[in-house]
Amino acid sequence: MKINGIDFGNVLGAAGVQNFSGDGYWFHRPYKLLPGLDLSGMTFVSKTVTAGGRAGNMPMNDSCQPKEWFPKAVKIRFWKKLMLNALGLPSYGINWHLNTMDWQKRREPFMISIAVTRGTRQGRIDEMNYITDAIDQEGFSAPYGLQVNLSCPNTGHNLSEAVREWDDLLEIAGFLRVPVMPKFSIASAPMPAVLALENNSCCDGICLSNTIPFGWKGLDWKIVWGSEVSPLAKYGGGGLSGPPLLPLVCDYIKCLRDKGFTKPINGGGGIFCQKDVDSYLQAGASSIFLGTVITLRPWRVKGIIRHANSLNWPN
Repeated sequence: MKINGIDFGNVLGAAGVQNFSGDGYWFHRPYKLLPGLDLSGMTFVSKTVTAGGRAGNMPMNDSCQPKEWFPKAVKIRFWKKLMLNALGLPSYGINWHLNTMDWQKRREPFMISIAVTRGTRQGRIDEMNYITDAIDQEGFSAPYGLQVNLSCPNTGHNLSEAVREWDDLLEIAGFLRVPVMPKFSIASAPMPAVLALENNSCCDGICLSNTIPFGWKGLDWKIVWGSEVSPLAKYGGGGLSGPPLLPLVCDYIKCLRDKGFTKPINGGGGIFCQKDVDSYLQAGASSIFLGTVITLRPWRVKGIIRHANSLNWPN
């Protein structure tokens, strides 16, 4: 997938699957003993960073590792390949992460995932200005892009509000003159608003999909999770990752293409085997991203990446 002449590859990591700097999490160390876990050929995307520090629902140490071996804001159904998380975007803030110099030292194209979280439109615009100003002061050794998480702030907004806010935020991000790729959840992104990004010069492509909020009406939660009540209800319910997302995201992508959306689409959600990769290609994705499979089926990752990189993806 090339954006503005930069080759970000056919496979990206889901935001945060390799933590903030690419060194992963504690459980990746024993996972490396498994012959199938090899992230070679996958483009790094940072864990989502906010303007200021956020505790979220996962306390971290100074190395950005979870203080809890098994964070309370994450629930797993291992045999069903499902993960539910309500981490709440924990971050030490953009300046702290830039000061580590980890991103500046990278040698291959990568993406920085960012999000704005204040409760008002003007507050989110102010945060976006703060983040882009901070990034603009740094020198990077490799080409990079911004993955702008627009799922959370726009949940519940009406269509006209969403379009106006997205345009404003993307225009600010566009001042950096690097590829800008907003990321959405299919559960909260109005398709007409996403289609309108076809004509937005500050949007270079899109990423679909973020997690599906627990209780979303498009899924039968009794069948999917075994309960209509989220085990993370005290954190707001959490978002679902896993196989139930795949047909929903692929249908969304296909619909976008059928309606004339031509920009690159990085698609992901529920990819656990090579056939799942084919489903995204057939739906019209320009590339894929891998997330939950790296945690729940790490021995499959190498084969999935190899297969994705053997295919002819449209740009």
